[in-house]
This record gives sequence, C-alpha cells and structure tokens, in this order.
Amino acid sequence: MFDFLTLTKALTDENRLRILMALRDRELCVCQITGFLDLAPSTTSRHLSILRQARLIDSRKKGKWVYYGLPSLPDAPVRIREAVDWITRSLQDLPVILEDENRIRDVLARGLDLCACERAPDTAADNFHSLAIHSLAEASGENASSL
Repeated sequence: MFDFLTLTKALTDENRLRILMALRDRELCVCQITGFLDLAPSTTSRHLSILRQARLIDSRKKGKWVYYGLPSLPDAPVRIREAVDWITRSLQDLPVILEDENRIRDVLARGLDLCACERAPDTAADNFHSLAIHSLAEASGENASSL
C-alpha cells in the first residue's frame, strides 16, 4: 500500500508532472530543471525528492552535480512503466508541456545542454544558466499555464 500511496502522491503536483514530461527523452541537471520550472532550488529539490521516493526518476552524480532521468523502463517495476506511459499519453499535447519542451529544446540547441554550473566553478555560472533559460521564456512570451 505504501508504494501505491507514494506513487499517487508524486503524481498530484503540476510541477512534478512537468518534470516527468521533461525527462522522458533526456537527462537534465537539477539547475536546468530549476530554470525551466522557474522555481526556487529548494522547491525543485523537494519535487525531485518526492519523484525519486516514488521511483519515477533516477539520479546520477557527475562530480558535484546531480542529473535526473526516467528509470530504465524495461527494468522498472510494472507500476512505474504503466504510470510513465499513462502520464506521457495523457499530457503530451497540453500547452504547458509543449511550451516546456520548446524552452528546453532552445536551451539544448544553444549549447547549454552541458550545465553551466559544470563548465564554470563559481556560483555566477548557476545564475548565468538560470538567467539564460529564463530569458528564453521571456523572449518568447511564454508563461506556464495550469494543467
């Protein structure tokens, strides 16, 4: 019962669903996730923690940075595979998901796929990375709408 409740709790928040959709085709650094969601780092970390506890995402460390992605679906428990499949089918055409995808695609196309915090050792890199992502959203006039 605990696994079921943990899984359903993880799926009750718009930002967590947006994270899952963003990770369906790629791995992202925590600062990239924070940037495209436009949330405080502590809020993003809490969402990621809930998703990890539900086993909906995996993480790996590279140096001192953490990257997140969906679990290897062939190896994931059936309930996880079914949940990810259901979420993907249900949400893939929603405007907020399409906007998120465009923002992430723009960041990756501009060569920011390597997290800026990984390229430069100072905190200015984190600020630059978040600002670069935010400026993409502002330039295109995008705002995240509700699911």
